[in-house]
Amino acid sequence: MRLLIKNANIITPYDILRNFELVIEQSKIKHILPSGIIDEKDFDEIIDAEENYLSPGFIDIHTHANSGYDTMDATFESVDAMARFHIKNGVTGFLATTMTASTEETKKAIKNVSSYIARQKEKHETLVVSGYTPSEVLGLYLEGPYFSMAKKGAQPSEYIKNPDINELASFIKLSGDNVKVVALAPELPGAMEVISYLCAQGITVSAGHTDASYDIAQKAFDHGVTQVTHVFNGMKSFNHREPGIPGAALIDERVYCEMICDGIHLHPGAMKLVVKAKGKDRIILISDSMMAAGLSDGEYTLGGQKVIVKGDEARLSDGTLAGSTLTLNKAIYNMVHMVGVSLQDAVRMATLNPARAIGLDKNKGSIEIGKDADFVIFDEQLNILNVIKSY
Repeated sequence: MRLLIKNANIITPYDILRNFELVIEQSKIKHILPSGIIDEKDFDEIIDAEENYLSPGFIDIHTHANSGYDTMDATFESVDAMARFHIKNGVTGFLATTMTASTEETKKAIKNVSSYIARQKEKHETLVVSGYTPSEVLGLYLEGPYFSMAKKGAQPSEYIKNPDINELASFIKLSGDNVKVVALAPELPGAMEVISYLCAQGITVSAGHTDASYDIAQKAFDHGVTQVTHVFNGMKSFNHREPGIPGAALIDERVYCEMICDGIHLHPGAMKLVVKAKGKDRIILISDSMMAAGLSDGEYTLGGQKVIVKGDEARLSDGTLAGSTLTLNKAIYNMVHMVGVSLQDAVRMATLNPARAIGLDKNKGSIEIGKDADFVIFDEQLNILNVIKSY
């Protein structure tokens, strides 16, 4: 199939190309040219972007749930419903994210996601226009159970434990090697050995729900940790005499910072600090969404715990934040309007940066010749107008 997208403001890693057109052949990007050069008769389909933005498809690497469904439900229907919600919000790829639970529940969730991924991979060289397809599950993000009790947040305490290489090996095998990220607290006994093991498997290790000191954080980065989970949230607080893990992460150029840009988890001033410290290349916008995303205020669950959602805030009964109701297009909008980041850089934080963090940037995350044709067309308010997804 040959597809032409014309009259688009194309967001590349280097610039916004105003009034350009893009050619797709066999689900790959073939040409990027100024409008009016190509003969439109040569195409099977033409999309007129009408001078709206053409962006890489968003990639949400940390998302638990949405629309009343959760990864931990461990059913095909739940993952499929989540994927269909994501595509409507411009997310063309995501990591289904688990949370701290029993070993049995975790294995069920992992096996289910692995089966869903296998079914998606049965599609070959197809291109779907207008978002009539689920978002692609790019792998698994294991958030827990190897966390600090002091910084557990909304993770159920009864299942929190120290890192276990044998258990992780069983998770990875069960996943069909689809585990892309493991979040853990690096100060726990055995954590450094586990970090080295995971890195040797090509898995990204993120420091999360951690009470690690500055020195332990530095040691973890030296062992291979390249990411921190929802920066400032679920971690030791910054102090001028003990900067802790947030201080270490902000100054280490090897480390990506996940950020929940909803104005609830982080004050805009804190977000501006992260941007000043990490720049455009080392921030990853995430939703960390729970099942209330896309639904109204009310009572929901997370890891078997009651969650009250009111005014976009999701909290346990004791007031602890329990994920978010954020979508990634809204996170990009907030980065531009709350934090003052350019649209081009905000898009990068939700596309190329997450793709690089999990090793998928060869084919995804940016509009460049030869990459997959995963696109979003949106307006100035980040309303999603169209989605193009390649398989």
